[in-house]
Amino acid sequence: MKRLIYIWQQPDWPHLRWDARALMSSIGQTRLRQGQLISKVTSLGFKEGQEAEAEILLQEALKTAAIEGEKLNPDSVRSSVAKHLGLSLAGLPSTTRPIDGLVEILLDATTHHQKPLTAKRMKAWQAALFPTSFSGLQKIRSGKWRGPAPMNVVSGPIGRERIHFKAPPYQKVSTEIKNFLNWWSSSFGKTEGLIRAGIAHFYFVTIHPFEDGNGRVARALTDMALAQDDGLIRRYYSFSNQIMSERESYYDVLERSQKGKVDITEWLLWFLGCLARAIESSETLIAKTLAKTEFWKRHAQTPMTHSQRKVTNRLLDAGVEGFEGGLTTRKYTSMTKVSRATAYRKMSDLVAKRVLIPNQGKGRNVSYNLAWSEK
Repeated sequence: MKRLIYIWQQPDWPHLRWDARALMSSIGQTRLRQGQLISKVTSLGFKEGQEAEAEILLQEALKTAAIEGEKLNPDSVRSSVAKHLGLSLAGLPSTTRPIDGLVEILLDATTHHQKPLTAKRMKAWQAALFPTSFSGLQKIRSGKWRGPAPMNVVSGPIGRERIHFKAPPYQKVSTEIKNFLNWWSSSFGKTEGLIRAGIAHFYFVTIHPFEDGNGRVARALTDMALAQDDGLIRRYYSFSNQIMSERESYYDVLERSQKGKVDITEWLLWFLGCLARAIESSETLIAKTLAKTEFWKRHAQTPMTHSQRKVTNRLLDAGVEGFEGGLTTRKYTSMTKVSRATAYRKMSDLVAKRVLIPNQGKGRNVSYNLAWSEK
């Protein structure tokens, strides 16, 4: 008799179970944080709310790609976010089709969360991630379910991958997706919303229907389920950002849950905790965003070159603490590819315009940070 290894091989798959009593406390804590955050963001003005949404979307795009080992250019992602939200593109570089595709998916999942979820829609999302039908140097089936090659779910760099579990064979994908979509529609309004979002993530990752992009689509589906639960068309916290911070435990709990019975209580406990921590982190991120908004209000009429604006944005992203060791001529040169002499002139100009202030301290190398206030 063949030994059952993975959850999708269990006779009662895909009828997932969980211990509702064991989850009650985690649901309550997450709901409390969710309510506090929603109360805070609804008190923001239109401009501040838009800026907060842009910052969360930026982090979500960067981190959902980073979880898969893909490092995106922050300025290009910021440019795409600004373009899609109708914000100023001043000083931002051009973007790329794959980055635009990722931002469009994240927006579609939340802004149009009330629209039906279909196989066609999910295929369109995955195709938007890979408009050239290439993932790196490898040609993939873009906008189609995966082919005959076995699908191993792995993490880690090429050559040092760690296999966490194997997905169902490709012949089962169409049926599995049909079952998933039936569950998606039938569970809405019946299963507790946060639990439903956690199940959606786990269920889709288990099927792994695409040759690439499964994690990003799974996290978009999670955002969509959360938007359906709270009725908001904007995300004010980044689940992907938190997963990236807890990436090792994320893969560990997925692996254990994939090799167990159809009871996914352990996964849901981890999911709810991660979600609560994502919401908590968002409060810091929103505070930083408001500080950035206030900063640009003061410097709306301050003339800056492209390189000056780029470095200023990097410092704003770093927060009040700034860069470790402060902004130096060497760091300015590294970020902007200008000469050291030009970097020195640009920084001196920003000091004169009260954008930068010298850091206190002794040493041969002068360093700077942002002038966060007018004092």
